[in-house]
Amino acid sequence: MMMKMPWRRKSRSFHLQLQGAIGTIQSPFLFLFTNYCHSSTSTLKNARFFTNNFKSASFTRLDDAIASFNHVIHMHPLPSRVHFNIFLSALVKMKQYHTVLSISKTIELLGISHNIYSLNILINCFCRLHLVDFGFSVFGKMFKFRLEPTTVTFTTLINGLCIESKMDKAVEFFDDMVARGYQPNVYTFNVIVKGLCKFGKTNLAIELLKEMADRGCEPDVVTYNAIIDTLCKDELVGEALELFSQMRNKGISPHVITYNSLIHGVCKLGQKNQALALMNEMVEQNILPNVYTFSVLIDALCKDGMVSEAQNTFNIMIQRGVEPNVVTYTSLIDGLCISDHFKEALDLLKEMVGRNISPNVFTFNILIDTLCKKGLVSNAQNIIKIMIQRCVEPNVVIYNSLMDGYCLCKQIDKARKVFDLMVTNEIANIFSYNILINGYCNRKMIDDAKGIFDEMSHKGLVPNAVTYHTLIKGMFEAGRPQNAKELFKDMCSHGQQPNIVTFSIMIDGLCRQGNLDEALTLLKAMEKSQLKPNVVIYSSLINGMCKVGKINDAKELFSSLFEIGLQPDVYVYYAIMKGLCQEGLMDEAYKVFKDMEKVGCLPNNFCYNIIIKGFLRHEDLPKASELINEIVDKGFCADDATTELVVHLSRNNYLILRLLKVLARI
Repeated sequence: MMMKMPWRRKSRSFHLQLQGAIGTIQSPFLFLFTNYCHSSTSTLKNARFFTNNFKSASFTRLDDAIASFNHVIHMHPLPSRVHFNIFLSALVKMKQYHTVLSISKTIELLGISHNIYSLNILINCFCRLHLVDFGFSVFGKMFKFRLEPTTVTFTTLINGLCIESKMDKAVEFFDDMVARGYQPNVYTFNVIVKGLCKFGKTNLAIELLKEMADRGCEPDVVTYNAIIDTLCKDELVGEALELFSQMRNKGISPHVITYNSLIHGVCKLGQKNQALALMNEMVEQNILPNVYTFSVLIDALCKDGMVSEAQNTFNIMIQRGVEPNVVTYTSLIDGLCISDHFKEALDLLKEMVGRNISPNVFTFNILIDTLCKKGLVSNAQNIIKIMIQRCVEPNVVIYNSLMDGYCLCKQIDKARKVFDLMVTNEIANIFSYNILINGYCNRKMIDDAKGIFDEMSHKGLVPNAVTYHTLIKGMFEAGRPQNAKELFKDMCSHGQQPNIVTFSIMIDGLCRQGNLDEALTLLKAMEKSQLKPNVVIYSSLINGMCKVGKINDAKELFSSLFEIGLQPDVYVYYAIMKGLCQEGLMDEAYKVFKDMEKVGCLPNNFCYNIIIKGFLRHEDLPKASELINEIVDKGFCADDATTELVVHLSRNNYLILRLLKVLARI
């Protein structure tokens, strides 16, 4: 009993349906064959050439294929359906799907009947052209022509459904195939497995892999590759390696693709030694690493700052005759730029061009961003000119880098010109706005920054956390705490959830303005939102307490950090020492100073200067002298305030004069 399929179509002849399909895809070859006129002047030599070319399907150019076809359709007798199928299959391999459909129509008009193989070819073409419904129309006509579908027919249609992202229907049709008594082969399973992996259903793909043997079909390397690659992309490398071992235990030899997936996976997790071991294993198995293998490894080494190792790998790659591509060069150039070897990066760019490998937009992005971060904006502009000359269009990332470079060089007007150009060309994004807002805030041009912020809403752009953080901090630094608080409320009301950075900026800003009570209220709100304060926030609060003379509260808060298991950093220690020194509690300050080293937190230059100034102000010259000598030994230097204090006290004190001479040598 033949099951009714939901994809079958009725009422129109197969010829009309095919004609409709070809009309839908607007084939350029639709009328090519009907207007053909066979030339009587064709030589016998040419005739033999076209005939042999058609029968052997040895053509490599479409024009030759068409010429051969136009010749043989005027032969008597006509070639058999078998020869036409071989010819059509060759065109399919050339991905000339439209042409196959047009030629197939012409063959039908010549009176040559379809067989199962020709209809499978048509179904494949429709599926490749994302016209799987037409493929099912052909499938329906097979039964009308009393032709029995094959496993190839079902596999091709399942693949078509996967191509069109109709995964549920693909699985349904697979089940229908089995219910009809057809045995799926490894190619059928591979199509389903690939589809499931593509749409994130890896667990189902693994289940299907386990079921294959039960259904009398052993998986092959393609089956394993699909699942291993997906697991690696999902950073489930452990599971991928287990599957890899299972594959080898079954006697299935891995391909270079298998190893590449695993190497890429372990590199993403920072397991470079594992990646190198896999590459060595490849070589031992006589599987030669290709450009992808080397590029992945070079990129991973560069990202981990191991640029020398990446260069060595690059040299080995060249020695083995593997030609680097644009990805290889771009990764290595990126690594050299990050490690501050810009000259070597430029040399590599020249080598790249010398090998006729064109830099792409990512290569230029890296170079321009590096130059801009170094403040060499004019050099970056020259690179952009070269980029345009090479017909590589600068993108929003490059313009953002240029803007950032101008802001770093305090050329805010030039940054604004680039920004305006981007807005005019409708390529400015949230990062563009954030860069300019930050530039204005750094230049204390807070009204201009707010103007850009307001412009965002008019352009339909939603400010993100970085936008709010930058502007809130700018408002506090400009002495406008009320505006900062309004922005914080605006942020919350527009669905932007404050994070640890938001609270850190707000609490620090309020403490610096002397609004300790508001800062403590915000701390409670933060704790209610399940966010734990970090040492940065505690440092701000201790500073704020000391600023308003609440030294006991500051000491209590400092002590509580140890109780809650939070290790103070050098900035927290500096904050409490500064407060203690200001209150004249030098013994306590000195004890905190000494305790730092005991817990492994080494005092920095600021810590030394604050404690030295405290002792100098209280004329404890022996202690000041001892610490100044320590400064010299550790390679630190006295700041201007410390030096000025020493000069002031030196007028009537011999010991201070001696300290002044020591400071002069720092």
